[in-house]
Amino acid sequence: MLSIFRRFTNSRVGVVVTFLVLALIALAFVMGDVSGLTGGGAGGGQGDAAVTADGGRVTAAELRDQVNNEIQSLRQGQPGLDPAQYAAAGGLDFAVERMATGLALDLFGTEQGLVVSQRSVGGQIAGLPVFRGPTGQFDQNLYEQRLAALRLTDAEVRSTIRRGLIADWMTGPQQRVSFVPAQVALPYASLLLEKRSGSYVAVPFDAVPAGPAPTDAEVQAFYTKNIARYSVPERRVVRYAALTPADVAARAVPTEAEIARAYQAARAQYAATERRTVAQVIVADQAGANALAAAVRGGRSVADAARAAGLEASTQSGADKAAYAASSGQAAADAAFAAPRGGVIGPVRGPLGWLVGRVEKVEQVAGRTLEQVRPELVAAAAKQKTADLLVKARDAADDALSNRATFDEVVQERGLKAATTRPLLANGTDPDNPVASADPAVLPAVQAAFAMEEGDQPQVVTIGADGGFAVAALGSVVPAAPRPLAQVRARVAADLAADRARDAARRVADGIAARARGPASLASAVKTAGVALPAPRPVSVPRSQLASAPREAQPALALLFAMAPGTAKVLPSPDGRGWTVVKLEGVQRASAAGDANLVRATRADLGRAVGREYAEQFARAARAAVNARVNAAAVAAVRRDLTGGGGAD
Repeated sequence: MLSIFRRFTNSRVGVVVTFLVLALIALAFVMGDVSGLTGGGAGGGQGDAAVTADGGRVTAAELRDQVNNEIQSLRQGQPGLDPAQYAAAGGLDFAVERMATGLALDLFGTEQGLVVSQRSVGGQIAGLPVFRGPTGQFDQNLYEQRLAALRLTDAEVRSTIRRGLIADWMTGPQQRVSFVPAQVALPYASLLLEKRSGSYVAVPFDAVPAGPAPTDAEVQAFYTKNIARYSVPERRVVRYAALTPADVAARAVPTEAEIARAYQAARAQYAATERRTVAQVIVADQAGANALAAAVRGGRSVADAARAAGLEASTQSGADKAAYAASSGQAAADAAFAAPRGGVIGPVRGPLGWLVGRVEKVEQVAGRTLEQVRPELVAAAAKQKTADLLVKARDAADDALSNRATFDEVVQERGLKAATTRPLLANGTDPDNPVASADPAVLPAVQAAFAMEEGDQPQVVTIGADGGFAVAALGSVVPAAPRPLAQVRARVAADLAADRARDAARRVADGIAARARGPASLASAVKTAGVALPAPRPVSVPRSQLASAPREAQPALALLFAMAPGTAKVLPSPDGRGWTVVKLEGVQRASAAGDANLVRATRADLGRAVGREYAEQFARAARAAVNARVNAAAVAAVRRDLTGGGGAD
């Protein structure tokens, strides 16, 4: 999950302000690359300081606000994320580091005399698409409305952007560095030519005897120790009132007068008409068109005559006069609809040149009466009335909520039918009834409720793609809590047995690794393991093979390049069902001094990373220069708030 945080923040250090404005989702101002993101203020604030520095600090309250904003924003991509998961995945630590670095860069830049004008800050705000009105220009009213909905002040926005500009000015030059000397790249290029050989063996969990069944006391102790495994994530009770096309179907039936008006409006569509199919070709000059027309009149098909002239014919099929005129010109349409079937057209001057053609087919299409087209008129009119009724009802609900109406007031005024869900997870499922699938009609309301805080105004959310909507409100929040042991005893006992098997297999693997170190072979160590295992498999691989596809590389192969010769290590098996013991037996090194292409490619690869490394070093130096320090006690208090008291200090 930590990669989510990095994707969330790792834009180039500078004025990269991420606005996630969806309903009342909190807005997070994120500026930074490296470990540096601005987030705290340089002023005092209230509460204990989470980060201190010479001349400024980040309060615990500011840290909480930043974390809550990030959690709300991250929920857009991971709806089930809760504060405890965020903290466990390293989100809090990552936020603290970003805020500490942001504060340090701000203070250090100010000490160096960097000043950001209000005009520059205003230009950055005006350039953000989220604050542009219907004209595409910055809308002050929209800006104020968005900030009020997100509980932010103009001063907070401007302060964050100012700090981001200072950070950009200081770290931008470092990040743009890409030059790496050849002598620096040579050792890295030579590493790619290194080849390592060894062997590995799998130790499956089921290779070790299961042992006796766990006792009640052991099950209880295991349950207590691993209580998080058996906890239900936060759930929310959602109140919603939906309005769908089916709900307004009775009011959307068109009247006879409306059907008659629709028929009159489309009378030309239903009138008797003539349709013609014309084979034609466009010729650039009149002389060529005359010659081609003569060939067609002489009996050749339009297609054959066009091919002989190096051109390609086309066919307009079943077109009425208006449609044909729109594509080929009015003069060509007059000629085509005046000629008999088989008659030759042209040359006639058209939009793209001279047109020559032949009427291949003439169809007389009879007109259709009102009664004949009544079904399609009724369907079209009903669809339009349905859409109009839904839009009108949605606008009325939006207006009422904008005027601070409550959920019950909107439901009563609009005649909606309210419903209340059971406590649901963010994905719309009920953990007490896991076999039941989430209701697609309710899911948008549930997702909206998980973006709300208690006391927030209800929201109007879209349901489906046919114009339906729902008014959604947060009913109540059921905090994450463990299930009683009686409900999950079978699962706890199975998990305990699995953990025992994993631990027993690990002891076997550790014993093999210990005996295989030094001159002893892995095969001899396996023979004395006391359990039946497959024979070790030899492996030999160059580092370049791993570098070309590191994510796909087998863990055992990758581990070979993190070991010393003659050592053996243990790592989890790729299938998750055991352990793998790996022994490195030999290393063959080589020099890339004679491979100019490899050195050049390595320089390019390093050049893409060196700028970021310089920026990280600069950020660390700035933190040291202003004595930026993290207050572990204050951060631990925030962690306890996030985890409900279960955070480790």
